[in-house]
Order: sequence, then structure tokens, then C-alpha cells
Amino acid sequence: MTDADEEYRGEALIQAGDAEVTVTVRLAVRFEPVEGRYRWAGRAAPDETLSAQLRAGARDVTVRIGEREAAARLGEPDPWGGVRLTGVGRPPWSGATPGA
Repeated sequence: MTDADEEYRGEALIQAGDAEVTVTVRLAVRFEPVEGRYRWAGRAAPDETLSAQLRAGARDVTVRIGEREAAARLGEPDPWGGVRLTGVGRPPWSGATPGA
């Protein structure tokens, strides 16, 4: 796996509750050998629809990049309005895991 495969910067479709929004994300993945699985995390750029879903209690979301998707959790917004994303398992961008 190269450094380029471990990170993704670009657009992603996030489905939160009844809303689907396309936002710019910055994500990174790492393998946790003790757990035997991948963990990935990052931030979504500020988006009012996504922030409204978060305020309404949405935490479980789906992140789709191209043809791949993965379950994720929304975290608290940062001071600039971006929202933290965390996921476990295969990340939603290709090339991030061997054999992906």
C-alpha cells in the first residue's frame, strides 16, 4: 500500500437519514494489527444539510465514493462547520486496502 492509497481527498456522497449530500472529504486509513482490521477517519467539508442531519441526531451514515461505499459514523462538528467521519473495515475508496 502506498501513501497515495492510504489517503483520499475529493468528493463523496454521504447518505445521512433521508438526506444525500455530495461534499468534499479528506480521509485516511490505517491497519490495526492487534484488531486485524482497518480503521479510517477524516472530515467532511462544511455542509448545511449534513450539519442539520447531525443536529437532528443522525450518526450512522453511508459514504460512497465512485462505486464503493462503507458505513461510517458522524462525529461532532469542528469550529469551521466540518464534520468528523469514522469507519471500520474496508474504506470507500479503491486502492486503500490490498486486493481492493
